[in-house]
Amino acid sequence: MNDFYDLAPAEQADRLARLAQGACADWDLGGAPAVSLIKCRENAVFRIDADAGHRFVMRVHRAGYHTPAALGSELRWMSELRGAGVATPAVVPDRDGRLFRHVTCDDVPDGRLVDILTWVDGRPLGSLEDGVGDTESAAVAFRETGRLMARLHDHAEHWQRPDGFTRHAWDLEGLLGEAPLWGRFWELEALDAEQRSLVLAARDRARADLLDFGDAADRYGLIHADFLPENLLVDDGAVHLIDFDDAGFGWHLFDIATSLFVVGEPGSDALRDAFVAGYRTERDLPDEHLARLPLFFLLRGLTYLGWLHTRQETDTAREMTPVMVDAVTALAADYLASAPAPH
Repeated sequence: MNDFYDLAPAEQADRLARLAQGACADWDLGGAPAVSLIKCRENAVFRIDADAGHRFVMRVHRAGYHTPAALGSELRWMSELRGAGVATPAVVPDRDGRLFRHVTCDDVPDGRLVDILTWVDGRPLGSLEDGVGDTESAAVAFRETGRLMARLHDHAEHWQRPDGFTRHAWDLEGLLGEAPLWGRFWELEALDAEQRSLVLAARDRARADLLDFGDAADRYGLIHADFLPENLLVDDGAVHLIDFDDAGFGWHLFDIATSLFVVGEPGSDALRDAFVAGYRTERDLPDEHLARLPLFFLLRGLTYLGWLHTRQETDTAREMTPVMVDAVTALAADYLASAPAPH
């Protein structure tokens, strides 16, 4: 079964679909649900069409990314957020009331952690690759996005996390250490010698600036960490947040930079102003914090280089690497040329 990892992506997706179809029996979905692939990039994500028009999303998690304790923590936080009025999918417990299961299948080695969420209607606000389209209409959605993120940060700051809660950290080591969460970005083969030197110099300054900024509760805590336009579904003016797979502990500005990081227009003035205005309707965001945003644009970009480095064989990496290298090295150059952030 070790040859599973040597299969083409489409063949792997077919086998994971068979696992997903079998897993449906562990949930009380009714009838014989139909399973169809939505995407297979990190996790394999499937649409489940059940009886009486009921629709769900099943996530078949990639092996080794989350422990059962970490996945359970993610799902518990999502449930708490939804209960507090933050628009997220509901977690659908299995027949035994569990939030997820470990599911095995002869076609897939090691089994997989599987969970089911309610379906959310709506269209993605945009995508990292293609941007957000019309700026004027996007600004309306970005204002609502800012409100949504502020409510999430506020909830995380005041929520009493249950015993055993565990998630990874987008902290100094997770972003800039010797083993960053998404990979050693400075080793990306597409970087030439000059670009690699620039990235390493930016890494050194960023470490110093993060230490200077600190991790007090007004700026660091539990974050979504993947507040991309494609994870924000807009339906009749409401914005729903999906995909908490990367949620963990980190700086609030890292969340904000992720939401505003659109290739070709990172931090567009109109989108940034709309987002900040929305955020400030719910939670304080001091100007001296906002002045650090270029640092967090850089940090977000460096994580994307790490992601590309560890997934060079994928079509997404082949398509995005040249664009992202240009974008991130430009951010690094601007960052190094700028005056130090205020203390």
